[in-house]
Amino acid sequence: MAVQLSYPGVYIDERSSGVRTITGVATSITAFVGRALRGPVNKAQTITSYADFERIYGGLWLDSMLGYAVRDFYQQGGTIAVIVRVHKAPAAGDDVATFSVGSGNAELKLRAASPGAWGSHLTATVDDDVPAGSPASVFNLTVVDPGRKTEIFRNVSFDLASPRRVDIVVANESTLVTVDGPLPTAAQASFPASGSVTNSTGKDGDPVDASVYTTGTDFRLNKRGLYALEDVDLVNLIVIPPYTTTGEVEAAALTDTIAYAHDRRAVVILDPPASFTTVEATTTAVGAITTSRDAAVYYPRIRKPDPLRDGQLATFPPAGAVAGVIARTDATRGVWKAPAGLDARIDGVSELSVPLTDREIGRLNPLGVNCLRAAPGAGHVVWGARTRDGNDRNASEWKYLPVRRTALFLEESLYRGTQWVVFEPNDAPLWAQIRLNVGAFMNNLFRQGAFAGTTPKEAYFVKCDAETTTQDDVNLGIVNIIVGFAPLKPAEFVVVAIQQLAGQTGSA
Repeated sequence: MAVQLSYPGVYIDERSSGVRTITGVATSITAFVGRALRGPVNKAQTITSYADFERIYGGLWLDSMLGYAVRDFYQQGGTIAVIVRVHKAPAAGDDVATFSVGSGNAELKLRAASPGAWGSHLTATVDDDVPAGSPASVFNLTVVDPGRKTEIFRNVSFDLASPRRVDIVVANESTLVTVDGPLPTAAQASFPASGSVTNSTGKDGDPVDASVYTTGTDFRLNKRGLYALEDVDLVNLIVIPPYTTTGEVEAAALTDTIAYAHDRRAVVILDPPASFTTVEATTTAVGAITTSRDAAVYYPRIRKPDPLRDGQLATFPPAGAVAGVIARTDATRGVWKAPAGLDARIDGVSELSVPLTDREIGRLNPLGVNCLRAAPGAGHVVWGARTRDGNDRNASEWKYLPVRRTALFLEESLYRGTQWVVFEPNDAPLWAQIRLNVGAFMNNLFRQGAFAGTTPKEAYFVKCDAETTTQDDVNLGIVNIIVGFAPLKPAEFVVVAIQQLAGQTGSA
């Protein structure tokens, strides 16, 4: 906008350069959905370490593979995870522990913050160690989770007009309990008073199934199960661990998960079914695993010490560990590098449930099954980088996982980086700005080695002009941007030709 000139003198007019920097999005935020000992249900929680998982969700549990998958993710180099706890209430009885401190008009009822047997160990006490002259309604509340955490709420009140009304304070500050029922109307007759479980002991719930993941009534509308991830801004990888050490995730839940991953521009890392105990069985049954460009399966399962079984070797699904390897590869090499090879080590693995030879890998790889193998001198490594659309017979352009993930990275980054375009005047100056900003983003990736080709012209193109956006498009309020890139495909097969020199002599 031009400066309004009113008096003689010098005026300064700041003008926009038209540069709107596009920033690449994260590529390895991993969502885990499963059963846990404790923690919020049907709510996505972002964590940055396994210690966070232990604190919020209770750590490892023999009845669920979720904790083991998250542990493996962080052991292999994962950084950011999103956890969704699912829970199936028991057919009879309450599964959330309730507490009562005091009695009669002085009774304060508390309820554990989430379902589970963990709530039956909570204790609560109240005392009147408050400032002199405080109203009779003021008291201190202490809630103890033995061996884990103590919460103290000082100078709370059951007076409905108090700024520190106990139910509001506890709702905002406690991770252990909520106030359950009406507030007391009288002070405790004597202090301290100990709380105890009076209504239920809390239960861990029934074994879960697809009905608490994706197939429940109005799950997507109510953001429950997998769809709790709707509240998360960005997810790149999704892992649904097997329900138990022997249980499997139903095909319906996996199909729904892959469809949801497509909507979120994410990739699902699949575990091999427990029935895949031999290469022959895997070759025969792998066709039953959903074919998709947005999923990848890894075989076989891994064996490592189980802390809950006195360090004895146990078999675990590999998806959590593979997600960690992918995150580590993204951080060190970029999303365009295949998360496979001698650098893609899976640390801490004692052995594989099915040792694979080159010929056995040669039977599985063309079927779109990514193998894990023991590599002398390197340890156990990921030895495959194909999507579930990577069967040679499909001849898919999304055969390779790094190509698909690079495309998803570009889509998400450009989607977010071009929001400013909406409602701008749709004409040549706007198109030039789009080419400038998108081209700068693509050129920066080219300089990082994200694309094939030796020059920018060979590596990518950005088109946004009168050819891509016709006058009819302009009349309809549409601007078309075409972005092309030359993907880096992994060197899956390396051929070394050896030739013997015979009858040749060197010259002086």
